[in-house]
Order: sequence, then structure tokens, then C-alpha cells
Amino acid sequence: MQPEAGQEAFGVYVHWPFCAAKCPYCDFNSHVRHNAVDQSLFVQAYDREIAHMASLAPGRTVTSIFFGGGTPSLMEPASVEAILKSISKHWRVADDAEVSLEANPSSVEAGRFRGYRAAGVNRVSLGVQSLDDKQLRFLGRLHSAEEARKAIALAREIFPRLSFDLIYARPGQKIAEWEEELRQAIALAADHLSLYQLTIEQGTPFFDLQTRGKLKIPDSDNAADLYEATREVTSHAGLPAYEISNHAARDAECRHNLVYWRYQDYAGIGPGAHGRLTINGAKTATAAHSNPEEWWQAAMSGEHGLVERETLLAEEAGDEMLLMGLRLREGIDLKRYEKFSGRELNPARIEFLRSKGFVEMSSDRRLRATPAGFLVLDAVVADLAA
Repeated sequence: MQPEAGQEAFGVYVHWPFCAAKCPYCDFNSHVRHNAVDQSLFVQAYDREIAHMASLAPGRTVTSIFFGGGTPSLMEPASVEAILKSISKHWRVADDAEVSLEANPSSVEAGRFRGYRAAGVNRVSLGVQSLDDKQLRFLGRLHSAEEARKAIALAREIFPRLSFDLIYARPGQKIAEWEEELRQAIALAADHLSLYQLTIEQGTPFFDLQTRGKLKIPDSDNAADLYEATREVTSHAGLPAYEISNHAARDAECRHNLVYWRYQDYAGIGPGAHGRLTINGAKTATAAHSNPEEWWQAAMSGEHGLVERETLLAEEAGDEMLLMGLRLREGIDLKRYEKFSGRELNPARIEFLRSKGFVEMSSDRRLRATPAGFLVLDAVVADLAA
């Protein structure tokens, strides 16, 4: 894992909000448009928004760029290339910058992938979600397991770096079944996997089904057993967890996501995108219009597409740093936390959580959650922040 290099890292997140279909578990800002999206018009708005964000955070060197969504693999390679050129026009982009793009196996084809690579994308993250056709149908995915395997093979051929996602803790899922699926995934993987427990979010079709008693996911004990099995299998295979849900070989961590978890600065570009920038010495939260057409109109009006720009209080910034940083295996530097928050964490609370086996402290004052603490991390963070 790269060292925590102060405030040097700077990320740019580009949100492409359009999808071919909305998955029943998804509560992200994604939109289905039955008519073709005029990508050239949206690219103009991205260029204007990038210019505005660069005016808020001038002179930064971009170390990572992440195209998320939505489904960025529905973008034409020319659209990706134009946005990357706009970023490099307004900021310096490091020679070794990580440039990631999320892709769905159903929207993958060789020409498009080679176009992304030629545009400058050097890392792809595939939304596989399962290697079982029945489970893919349950999750509302448009691809088959065979299409997923072909997409993984193609991505490994074209891109220097690859990750893909799986969702576990599905209804009725047994540990042995998940371990077998996970071993299949590891055999296909390069050096990074994102493995997420299925969560039911309000406002999604799955939430409605659960409310009506038609969907039942594993209870907390079974989910914990699946989580422990995940950690054991991936660690044994040389892909240990460096964050609660992310597993990688040494030095293969997602550098862009580390920007979030280490509470470093990033610009959020696009409909519904959030950002965190240091402006006049203070952390500033930004958020854009969530509706794509409203965002486009605002960005093209000569102003910008932001609906929020809020300077965070020191305590608020400290709480965010705590919430994000304790997701990482490396934990947080308490000296840095005290700089952000303007206060020290209560030693009695730390000692109580340590005595319960939920946190540990290194000799250089790094506070880390233990594997047991990861299982109840929300409660650990709430206790520390109180």
C-alpha cells in the first residue's frame, strides 16, 4: 500500500449517471433514459464543471481519476478521452496517475475497451456481482456468468490493472457455496477484488420486497460468518482485506479509493457527484444537482452544477475522517485526526473498545479497528465520536 503522503494525493471523480437498467438493490444516483443520450452535449458540461472545480482547487496535481456511475462503460471512448483532456487542461495530471473506469460485462466489447485504453484508462472495475446465472437474475443484472468471465479475460488482456465486484450475503446463501464462488473469482482475478455484503437500502425495489416479507437476507450472525469466511479465503490466496470490503495483493490497492478513506482531497464532477476540497485551509463539502438534465442546464448556464458548497466545522471534518479512516486496515493517524478535528479522542473510550477487542493502537499512535471491530464498525465510530 502506498504511504499516507500527507495531502499530496488529489483525486477527480467523474460521475456518469446513465444505466441501461436500474438494479433492484441500487440506491446510487443512476438514471435510465429510453432515448439515446447526446454524449457530446454532456461532455461540454463536464468541461465547464471541471473548469469551475479547478478554480476552487487550483494548482493541484491529479494522482487518480475515477469514472463511476451509473454505467461509465456506456460512454463512447471519445467522450472519456474528451473528459480526460479537459482534466489535464485545468490541472496537472501525474505521469503515473491511476485512471479507473467502472464497466458492466453486458456493455463490454473489445473495440470499446481498446478505445478506453487508448484514451488513457489504465484500470477497469467490472460490476460482475456473481458468477452464478440464477443469482445474477435475482440481482437484476443484464449479463450472464459466461459473459462476465469473457469480460474479465478481455479486461486482463487490455488493461494493466483490473478489479471486479461480487455481492454476497444473498438470501439463503451458504458458507460453502460462497467459498466456492469466491475461489472461482480468485482464479479469474488479477490482483484486486471488491466483495460487498448485500444491504437493503430504502427506496429500492429490494426494500419494498423486504418490507412486504418477500425478501429475507442472512441475519447478522450468518452475515458475520460469511464475512469471516471471506477474509480467510482471500487472505490465504494472497488478497487480504486492506479495507472492509476491498482485497488486494501488495501495492495493488485502488489508489483513488484510498484518497476517500484517507480523507484526502477530491473533486466530484457530474450529476449527483460529491467532493471534498481544502479551500482556505478548511475542508469543504461539495455536491451537484442529482438530476442529469438539471445538472447539464446549470453547468451550461455560465455558472456551475453545484447545489452545495459547505465549509465543514473542525469537529465535522474529524468525524468524517474517523468514519472513513477506520474502514482501512492501516487505521488513522491520531495526530492528523487531532489536526482536523481540533480535539483528542477520549482515552477512556479507546481503552474500553480496546478491552473489548474492537480496536488496537500502534506504537506510532495509529488507531485501527480489529477484525472483530470491523463487524460492528458503525458502533465503534459512534462510540469514539460521542
